[in-house]
Amino acid sequence: MSFSPLKIIIVGGVAGGASAATRARRCNEHAEIILLEKDEFVSFANCGMPYHIGGEIPERGKLLVATKELLERRFKLDVRTRSEAVQIDRKSKEVIVRQLIDGHEYRLAYDKLILSPGAAPFVPNIEGVHAEGVYTLRNIADMDRIRDAVETGALGTKEAIVIGGGFIGLEMVEQLVARGFTTSLAELLPQVLPPMDPEMVVPLHDELRHQGVQLTLGDGIKKIAVDSAGHVTGVELQSGKVLPGSVVILGMGVRPNTKLAVDAGLTLGKTGGIATNSSLQTNDPDIYAVGDACEYVYAPTGEQMRIALAGPANRAGRLAGEHAATGQCFPTAPVMGTAVVRVFEQTAAMTGLSAKAASRSGIKFRSVTIIAGQHAGYFPGASPITLKLLYCPESGRVLGAQATGKDGVDKRIDVIATAMAFKATIRDLTGLDLSYAPPYGSAKDPVHQAAFTACNQMDGLGDVLDADADLSGYQVIDVRTAAEIAKAPLTGCDSFVAIPVDELRLRLQELDSSRPTVVSCGVGIRGHVAQQILVQHGFTKVVNLSGGATLRRRAVQ
Repeated sequence: MSFSPLKIIIVGGVAGGASAATRARRCNEHAEIILLEKDEFVSFANCGMPYHIGGEIPERGKLLVATKELLERRFKLDVRTRSEAVQIDRKSKEVIVRQLIDGHEYRLAYDKLILSPGAAPFVPNIEGVHAEGVYTLRNIADMDRIRDAVETGALGTKEAIVIGGGFIGLEMVEQLVARGFTTSLAELLPQVLPPMDPEMVVPLHDELRHQGVQLTLGDGIKKIAVDSAGHVTGVELQSGKVLPGSVVILGMGVRPNTKLAVDAGLTLGKTGGIATNSSLQTNDPDIYAVGDACEYVYAPTGEQMRIALAGPANRAGRLAGEHAATGQCFPTAPVMGTAVVRVFEQTAAMTGLSAKAASRSGIKFRSVTIIAGQHAGYFPGASPITLKLLYCPESGRVLGAQATGKDGVDKRIDVIATAMAFKATIRDLTGLDLSYAPPYGSAKDPVHQAAFTACNQMDGLGDVLDADADLSGYQVIDVRTAAEIAKAPLTGCDSFVAIPVDELRLRLQELDSSRPTVVSCGVGIRGHVAQQILVQHGFTKVVNLSGGATLRRRAVQ
């Protein structure tokens, strides 16, 4: 522990700044630590705000992680709320602070400076965007305004519009529906959760529509309609489509608050965040940066990038606070971008690279997708998880995973994220000793099943074909029962041979063993059995349709 008479200034609270301040104090009891926060509340659970708006977290005070008074009493911090750092004078090592209550400015000297300015919601420059009833969700004051509006109904109709299908947008849709609002969701891209691969989010689209949400994809906002009193009446999209509503939530992503850093001559990285080293130091070693405004090493690529998530911000703040207070800390661990969101009865989660992100980065990959129960199928309440696993075709190293389902999705993605942190391969995943009891899982967990499938693919024991592939030119064999095929025909396939897998060995003479062949079933399991039968009876090229008819319906859709 160090007892140096340091003066540490921290700009911004919430996740990164508050973590930095408390860790700095625990490591150095004698340092002077001043925490500047321009808002009223210094440390709050911003990820919980949608759930308070919807009433799922009824007590507002539960979101106040640490009050100003607690931080001052327990950690001997000098907490200055409604105080904005407006300029950094690196030469004199001073911060110019503006008191937002009266506009008074003063200079504050520092030995070490930690920047945690966060990010601001993106607000488009369009007609009507400042009308009453238009909201973004960044802080407690925003949350209070939205909750008051939806509780009192002061803005008129119980119709709401959410613009943007990212994490915040989806959470707000869910909570507005819970409040009894007829809710519309519009997303500029052709899918919600743009970081995920398109076929993986189709269950979310289905769930949103099932819950009565009017979902519009591939159509961005053009303007906001306003009445003569200045109240929102609806949104016009770029297509000309009009969505009615008296509440509009803009969930169109965030932009890092980097002006303070840029004005001070600090270096930005390729993705627009403040560049840092493994100790969170900027190009000025006495200035650190953490949270949504800085860049971290993204593990799957090794490159620096912005990752606006609370987990990395908290961990980075802790390390920056320790280094500022003691001059040393363990290196910051690379970040996977692991994230999860609940959408009514569905959950979606991801870690590492998606297929489209890997393609954009020019990274070679292969992928498999399995659909398996989240626990033993014979135990009541079993429901399917769709799990997509990406890996390096040469080394087998796991590059990323995505999953959707009703239950158990977070568990599987967390297991894979943990394995990725230790540079695991798909073969490592096959040997994981995961807990099993019928209410919780299966002896062959979905993680195992995805890894088994990937190993079969890598080892040449069972290649798979992408679910959205063009099937023309293939001999397509559907090995489901006639009843299954009638209920859910194979999407985008006009010509196929229907032979149930249990009859396949007896009907091989009906097939051409020299033709490239695709086998398909419901989710891929029977397809793999059929594939092995055909290969071992002399069929030259046989692939199993990834995820079977179920995943193909989503992918082609």
